Amino acid sequence: MLRRILLYVWASPATGLGLLLTAFALLQGGSAQIVSGVVEVHGGIVTRLLKRGLPWAGPAQALVLGHVVLGCDRICLEKSRRHERVHVRQYERWGPFFTPIYLLTCLIIRLRGGDPYADNPFEKEAFEKSNNQV
Repeated sequence: MLRRILLYVWASPATGLGLLLTAFALLQGGSAQIVSGVVEVHGGIVTRLLKRGLPWAGPAQALVLGHVVLGCDRICLEKSRRHERVHVRQYERWGPFFTPIYLLTCLIIRLRGGDPYADNPFEKEAFEKSNNQV
């Protein structure tokens, strides 16, 4: 129990940003639910931001900020749940350093001529672990 609390605290800087976006999404008619200790939200500003696209990867179905998963809609959240849970575990491992390390990794990959999403080791881990889960 104490370990779980510490993991939530360790990832809390990103979770805080995710919860702020959750509040805006809810004010704009979005929806949120808690699934296995992770807040999943879609609608409003969240859907608009994801459909507009991320600078390193273009449009996205979902994005993780700590213990918050932002999705375009409920179906996207369900389809990407296993993949995004790997990212939640990465936040628990790296804490407040995950976002800057992830973005720096994207930049380095881009400068080397690679694809910042497909060639990203964090994404590769998420795809490998989510595809191997039953």
